[in-house]
Amino acid sequence: PIYFLEVQFQKDNRFYSRFFSEIFLYLHQTDLSNNWQGVVIYPRRSVESVETARYGELINSGRILRFYLEELREGESLGISMLQLIIAPTARAIEQGKQLIPRIRQEFPKVKQQQELLELIETILVYKLPQVSRKEIEAMFSLSDLKQTKVYQEALEEGREEGREEGRQEGELAAKLASIPRLLVLGLNFEQIAQALELEIEQVRQATQGE
Repeated sequence: PIYFLEVQFQKDNRFYSRFFSEIFLYLHQTDLSNNWQGVVIYPRRSVESVETARYGELINSGRILRFYLEELREGESLGISMLQLIIAPTARAIEQGKQLIPRIRQEFPKVKQQQELLELIETILVYKLPQVSRKEIEAMFSLSDLKQTKVYQEALEEGREEGREEGRQEGELAAKLASIPRLLVLGLNFEQIAQALELEIEQVRQATQGE
């Protein structure tokens, strides 16, 4: 089947009208005869639109699969676990980050891949927890991990300095932009990354062009 995937991290009461309009417009404009399936990923149920009455039959027909990251079991794919880290409550974020580290070592034997994903975890934590000291974040990693991650040596420190000098919002934006290449490695597209990080799609696109 053809899969139509949306990652919806912000509440939008017009979401389903747009989602189904795009699906049926695509089906109308193509000659493909494949069956189709819709997939929607939410951080939690409270983000889902309540305006579903007109689309109830479609939503409940089995054609639309809805996933709520908050409710997924531990041990899901690493990409899903990274998204869960983005939406994790502050009190649990560091612990969840720690749990991802051994999975990265196990699932990605190449040092370069490990480095990129460790940098992604650091970047997520920096913009989620600007009040946490650098030493507290360092404690999550072994010395060898820290030597691998240039984010620790360069980007994170620069981002935190910029945050202190230019304000918290600018520092968080820099950290979000730095995480984009690693999210692309995990297979997310521009729209999914933009929704997950609460950025404009054009910001995501420009960040990749600057690499």
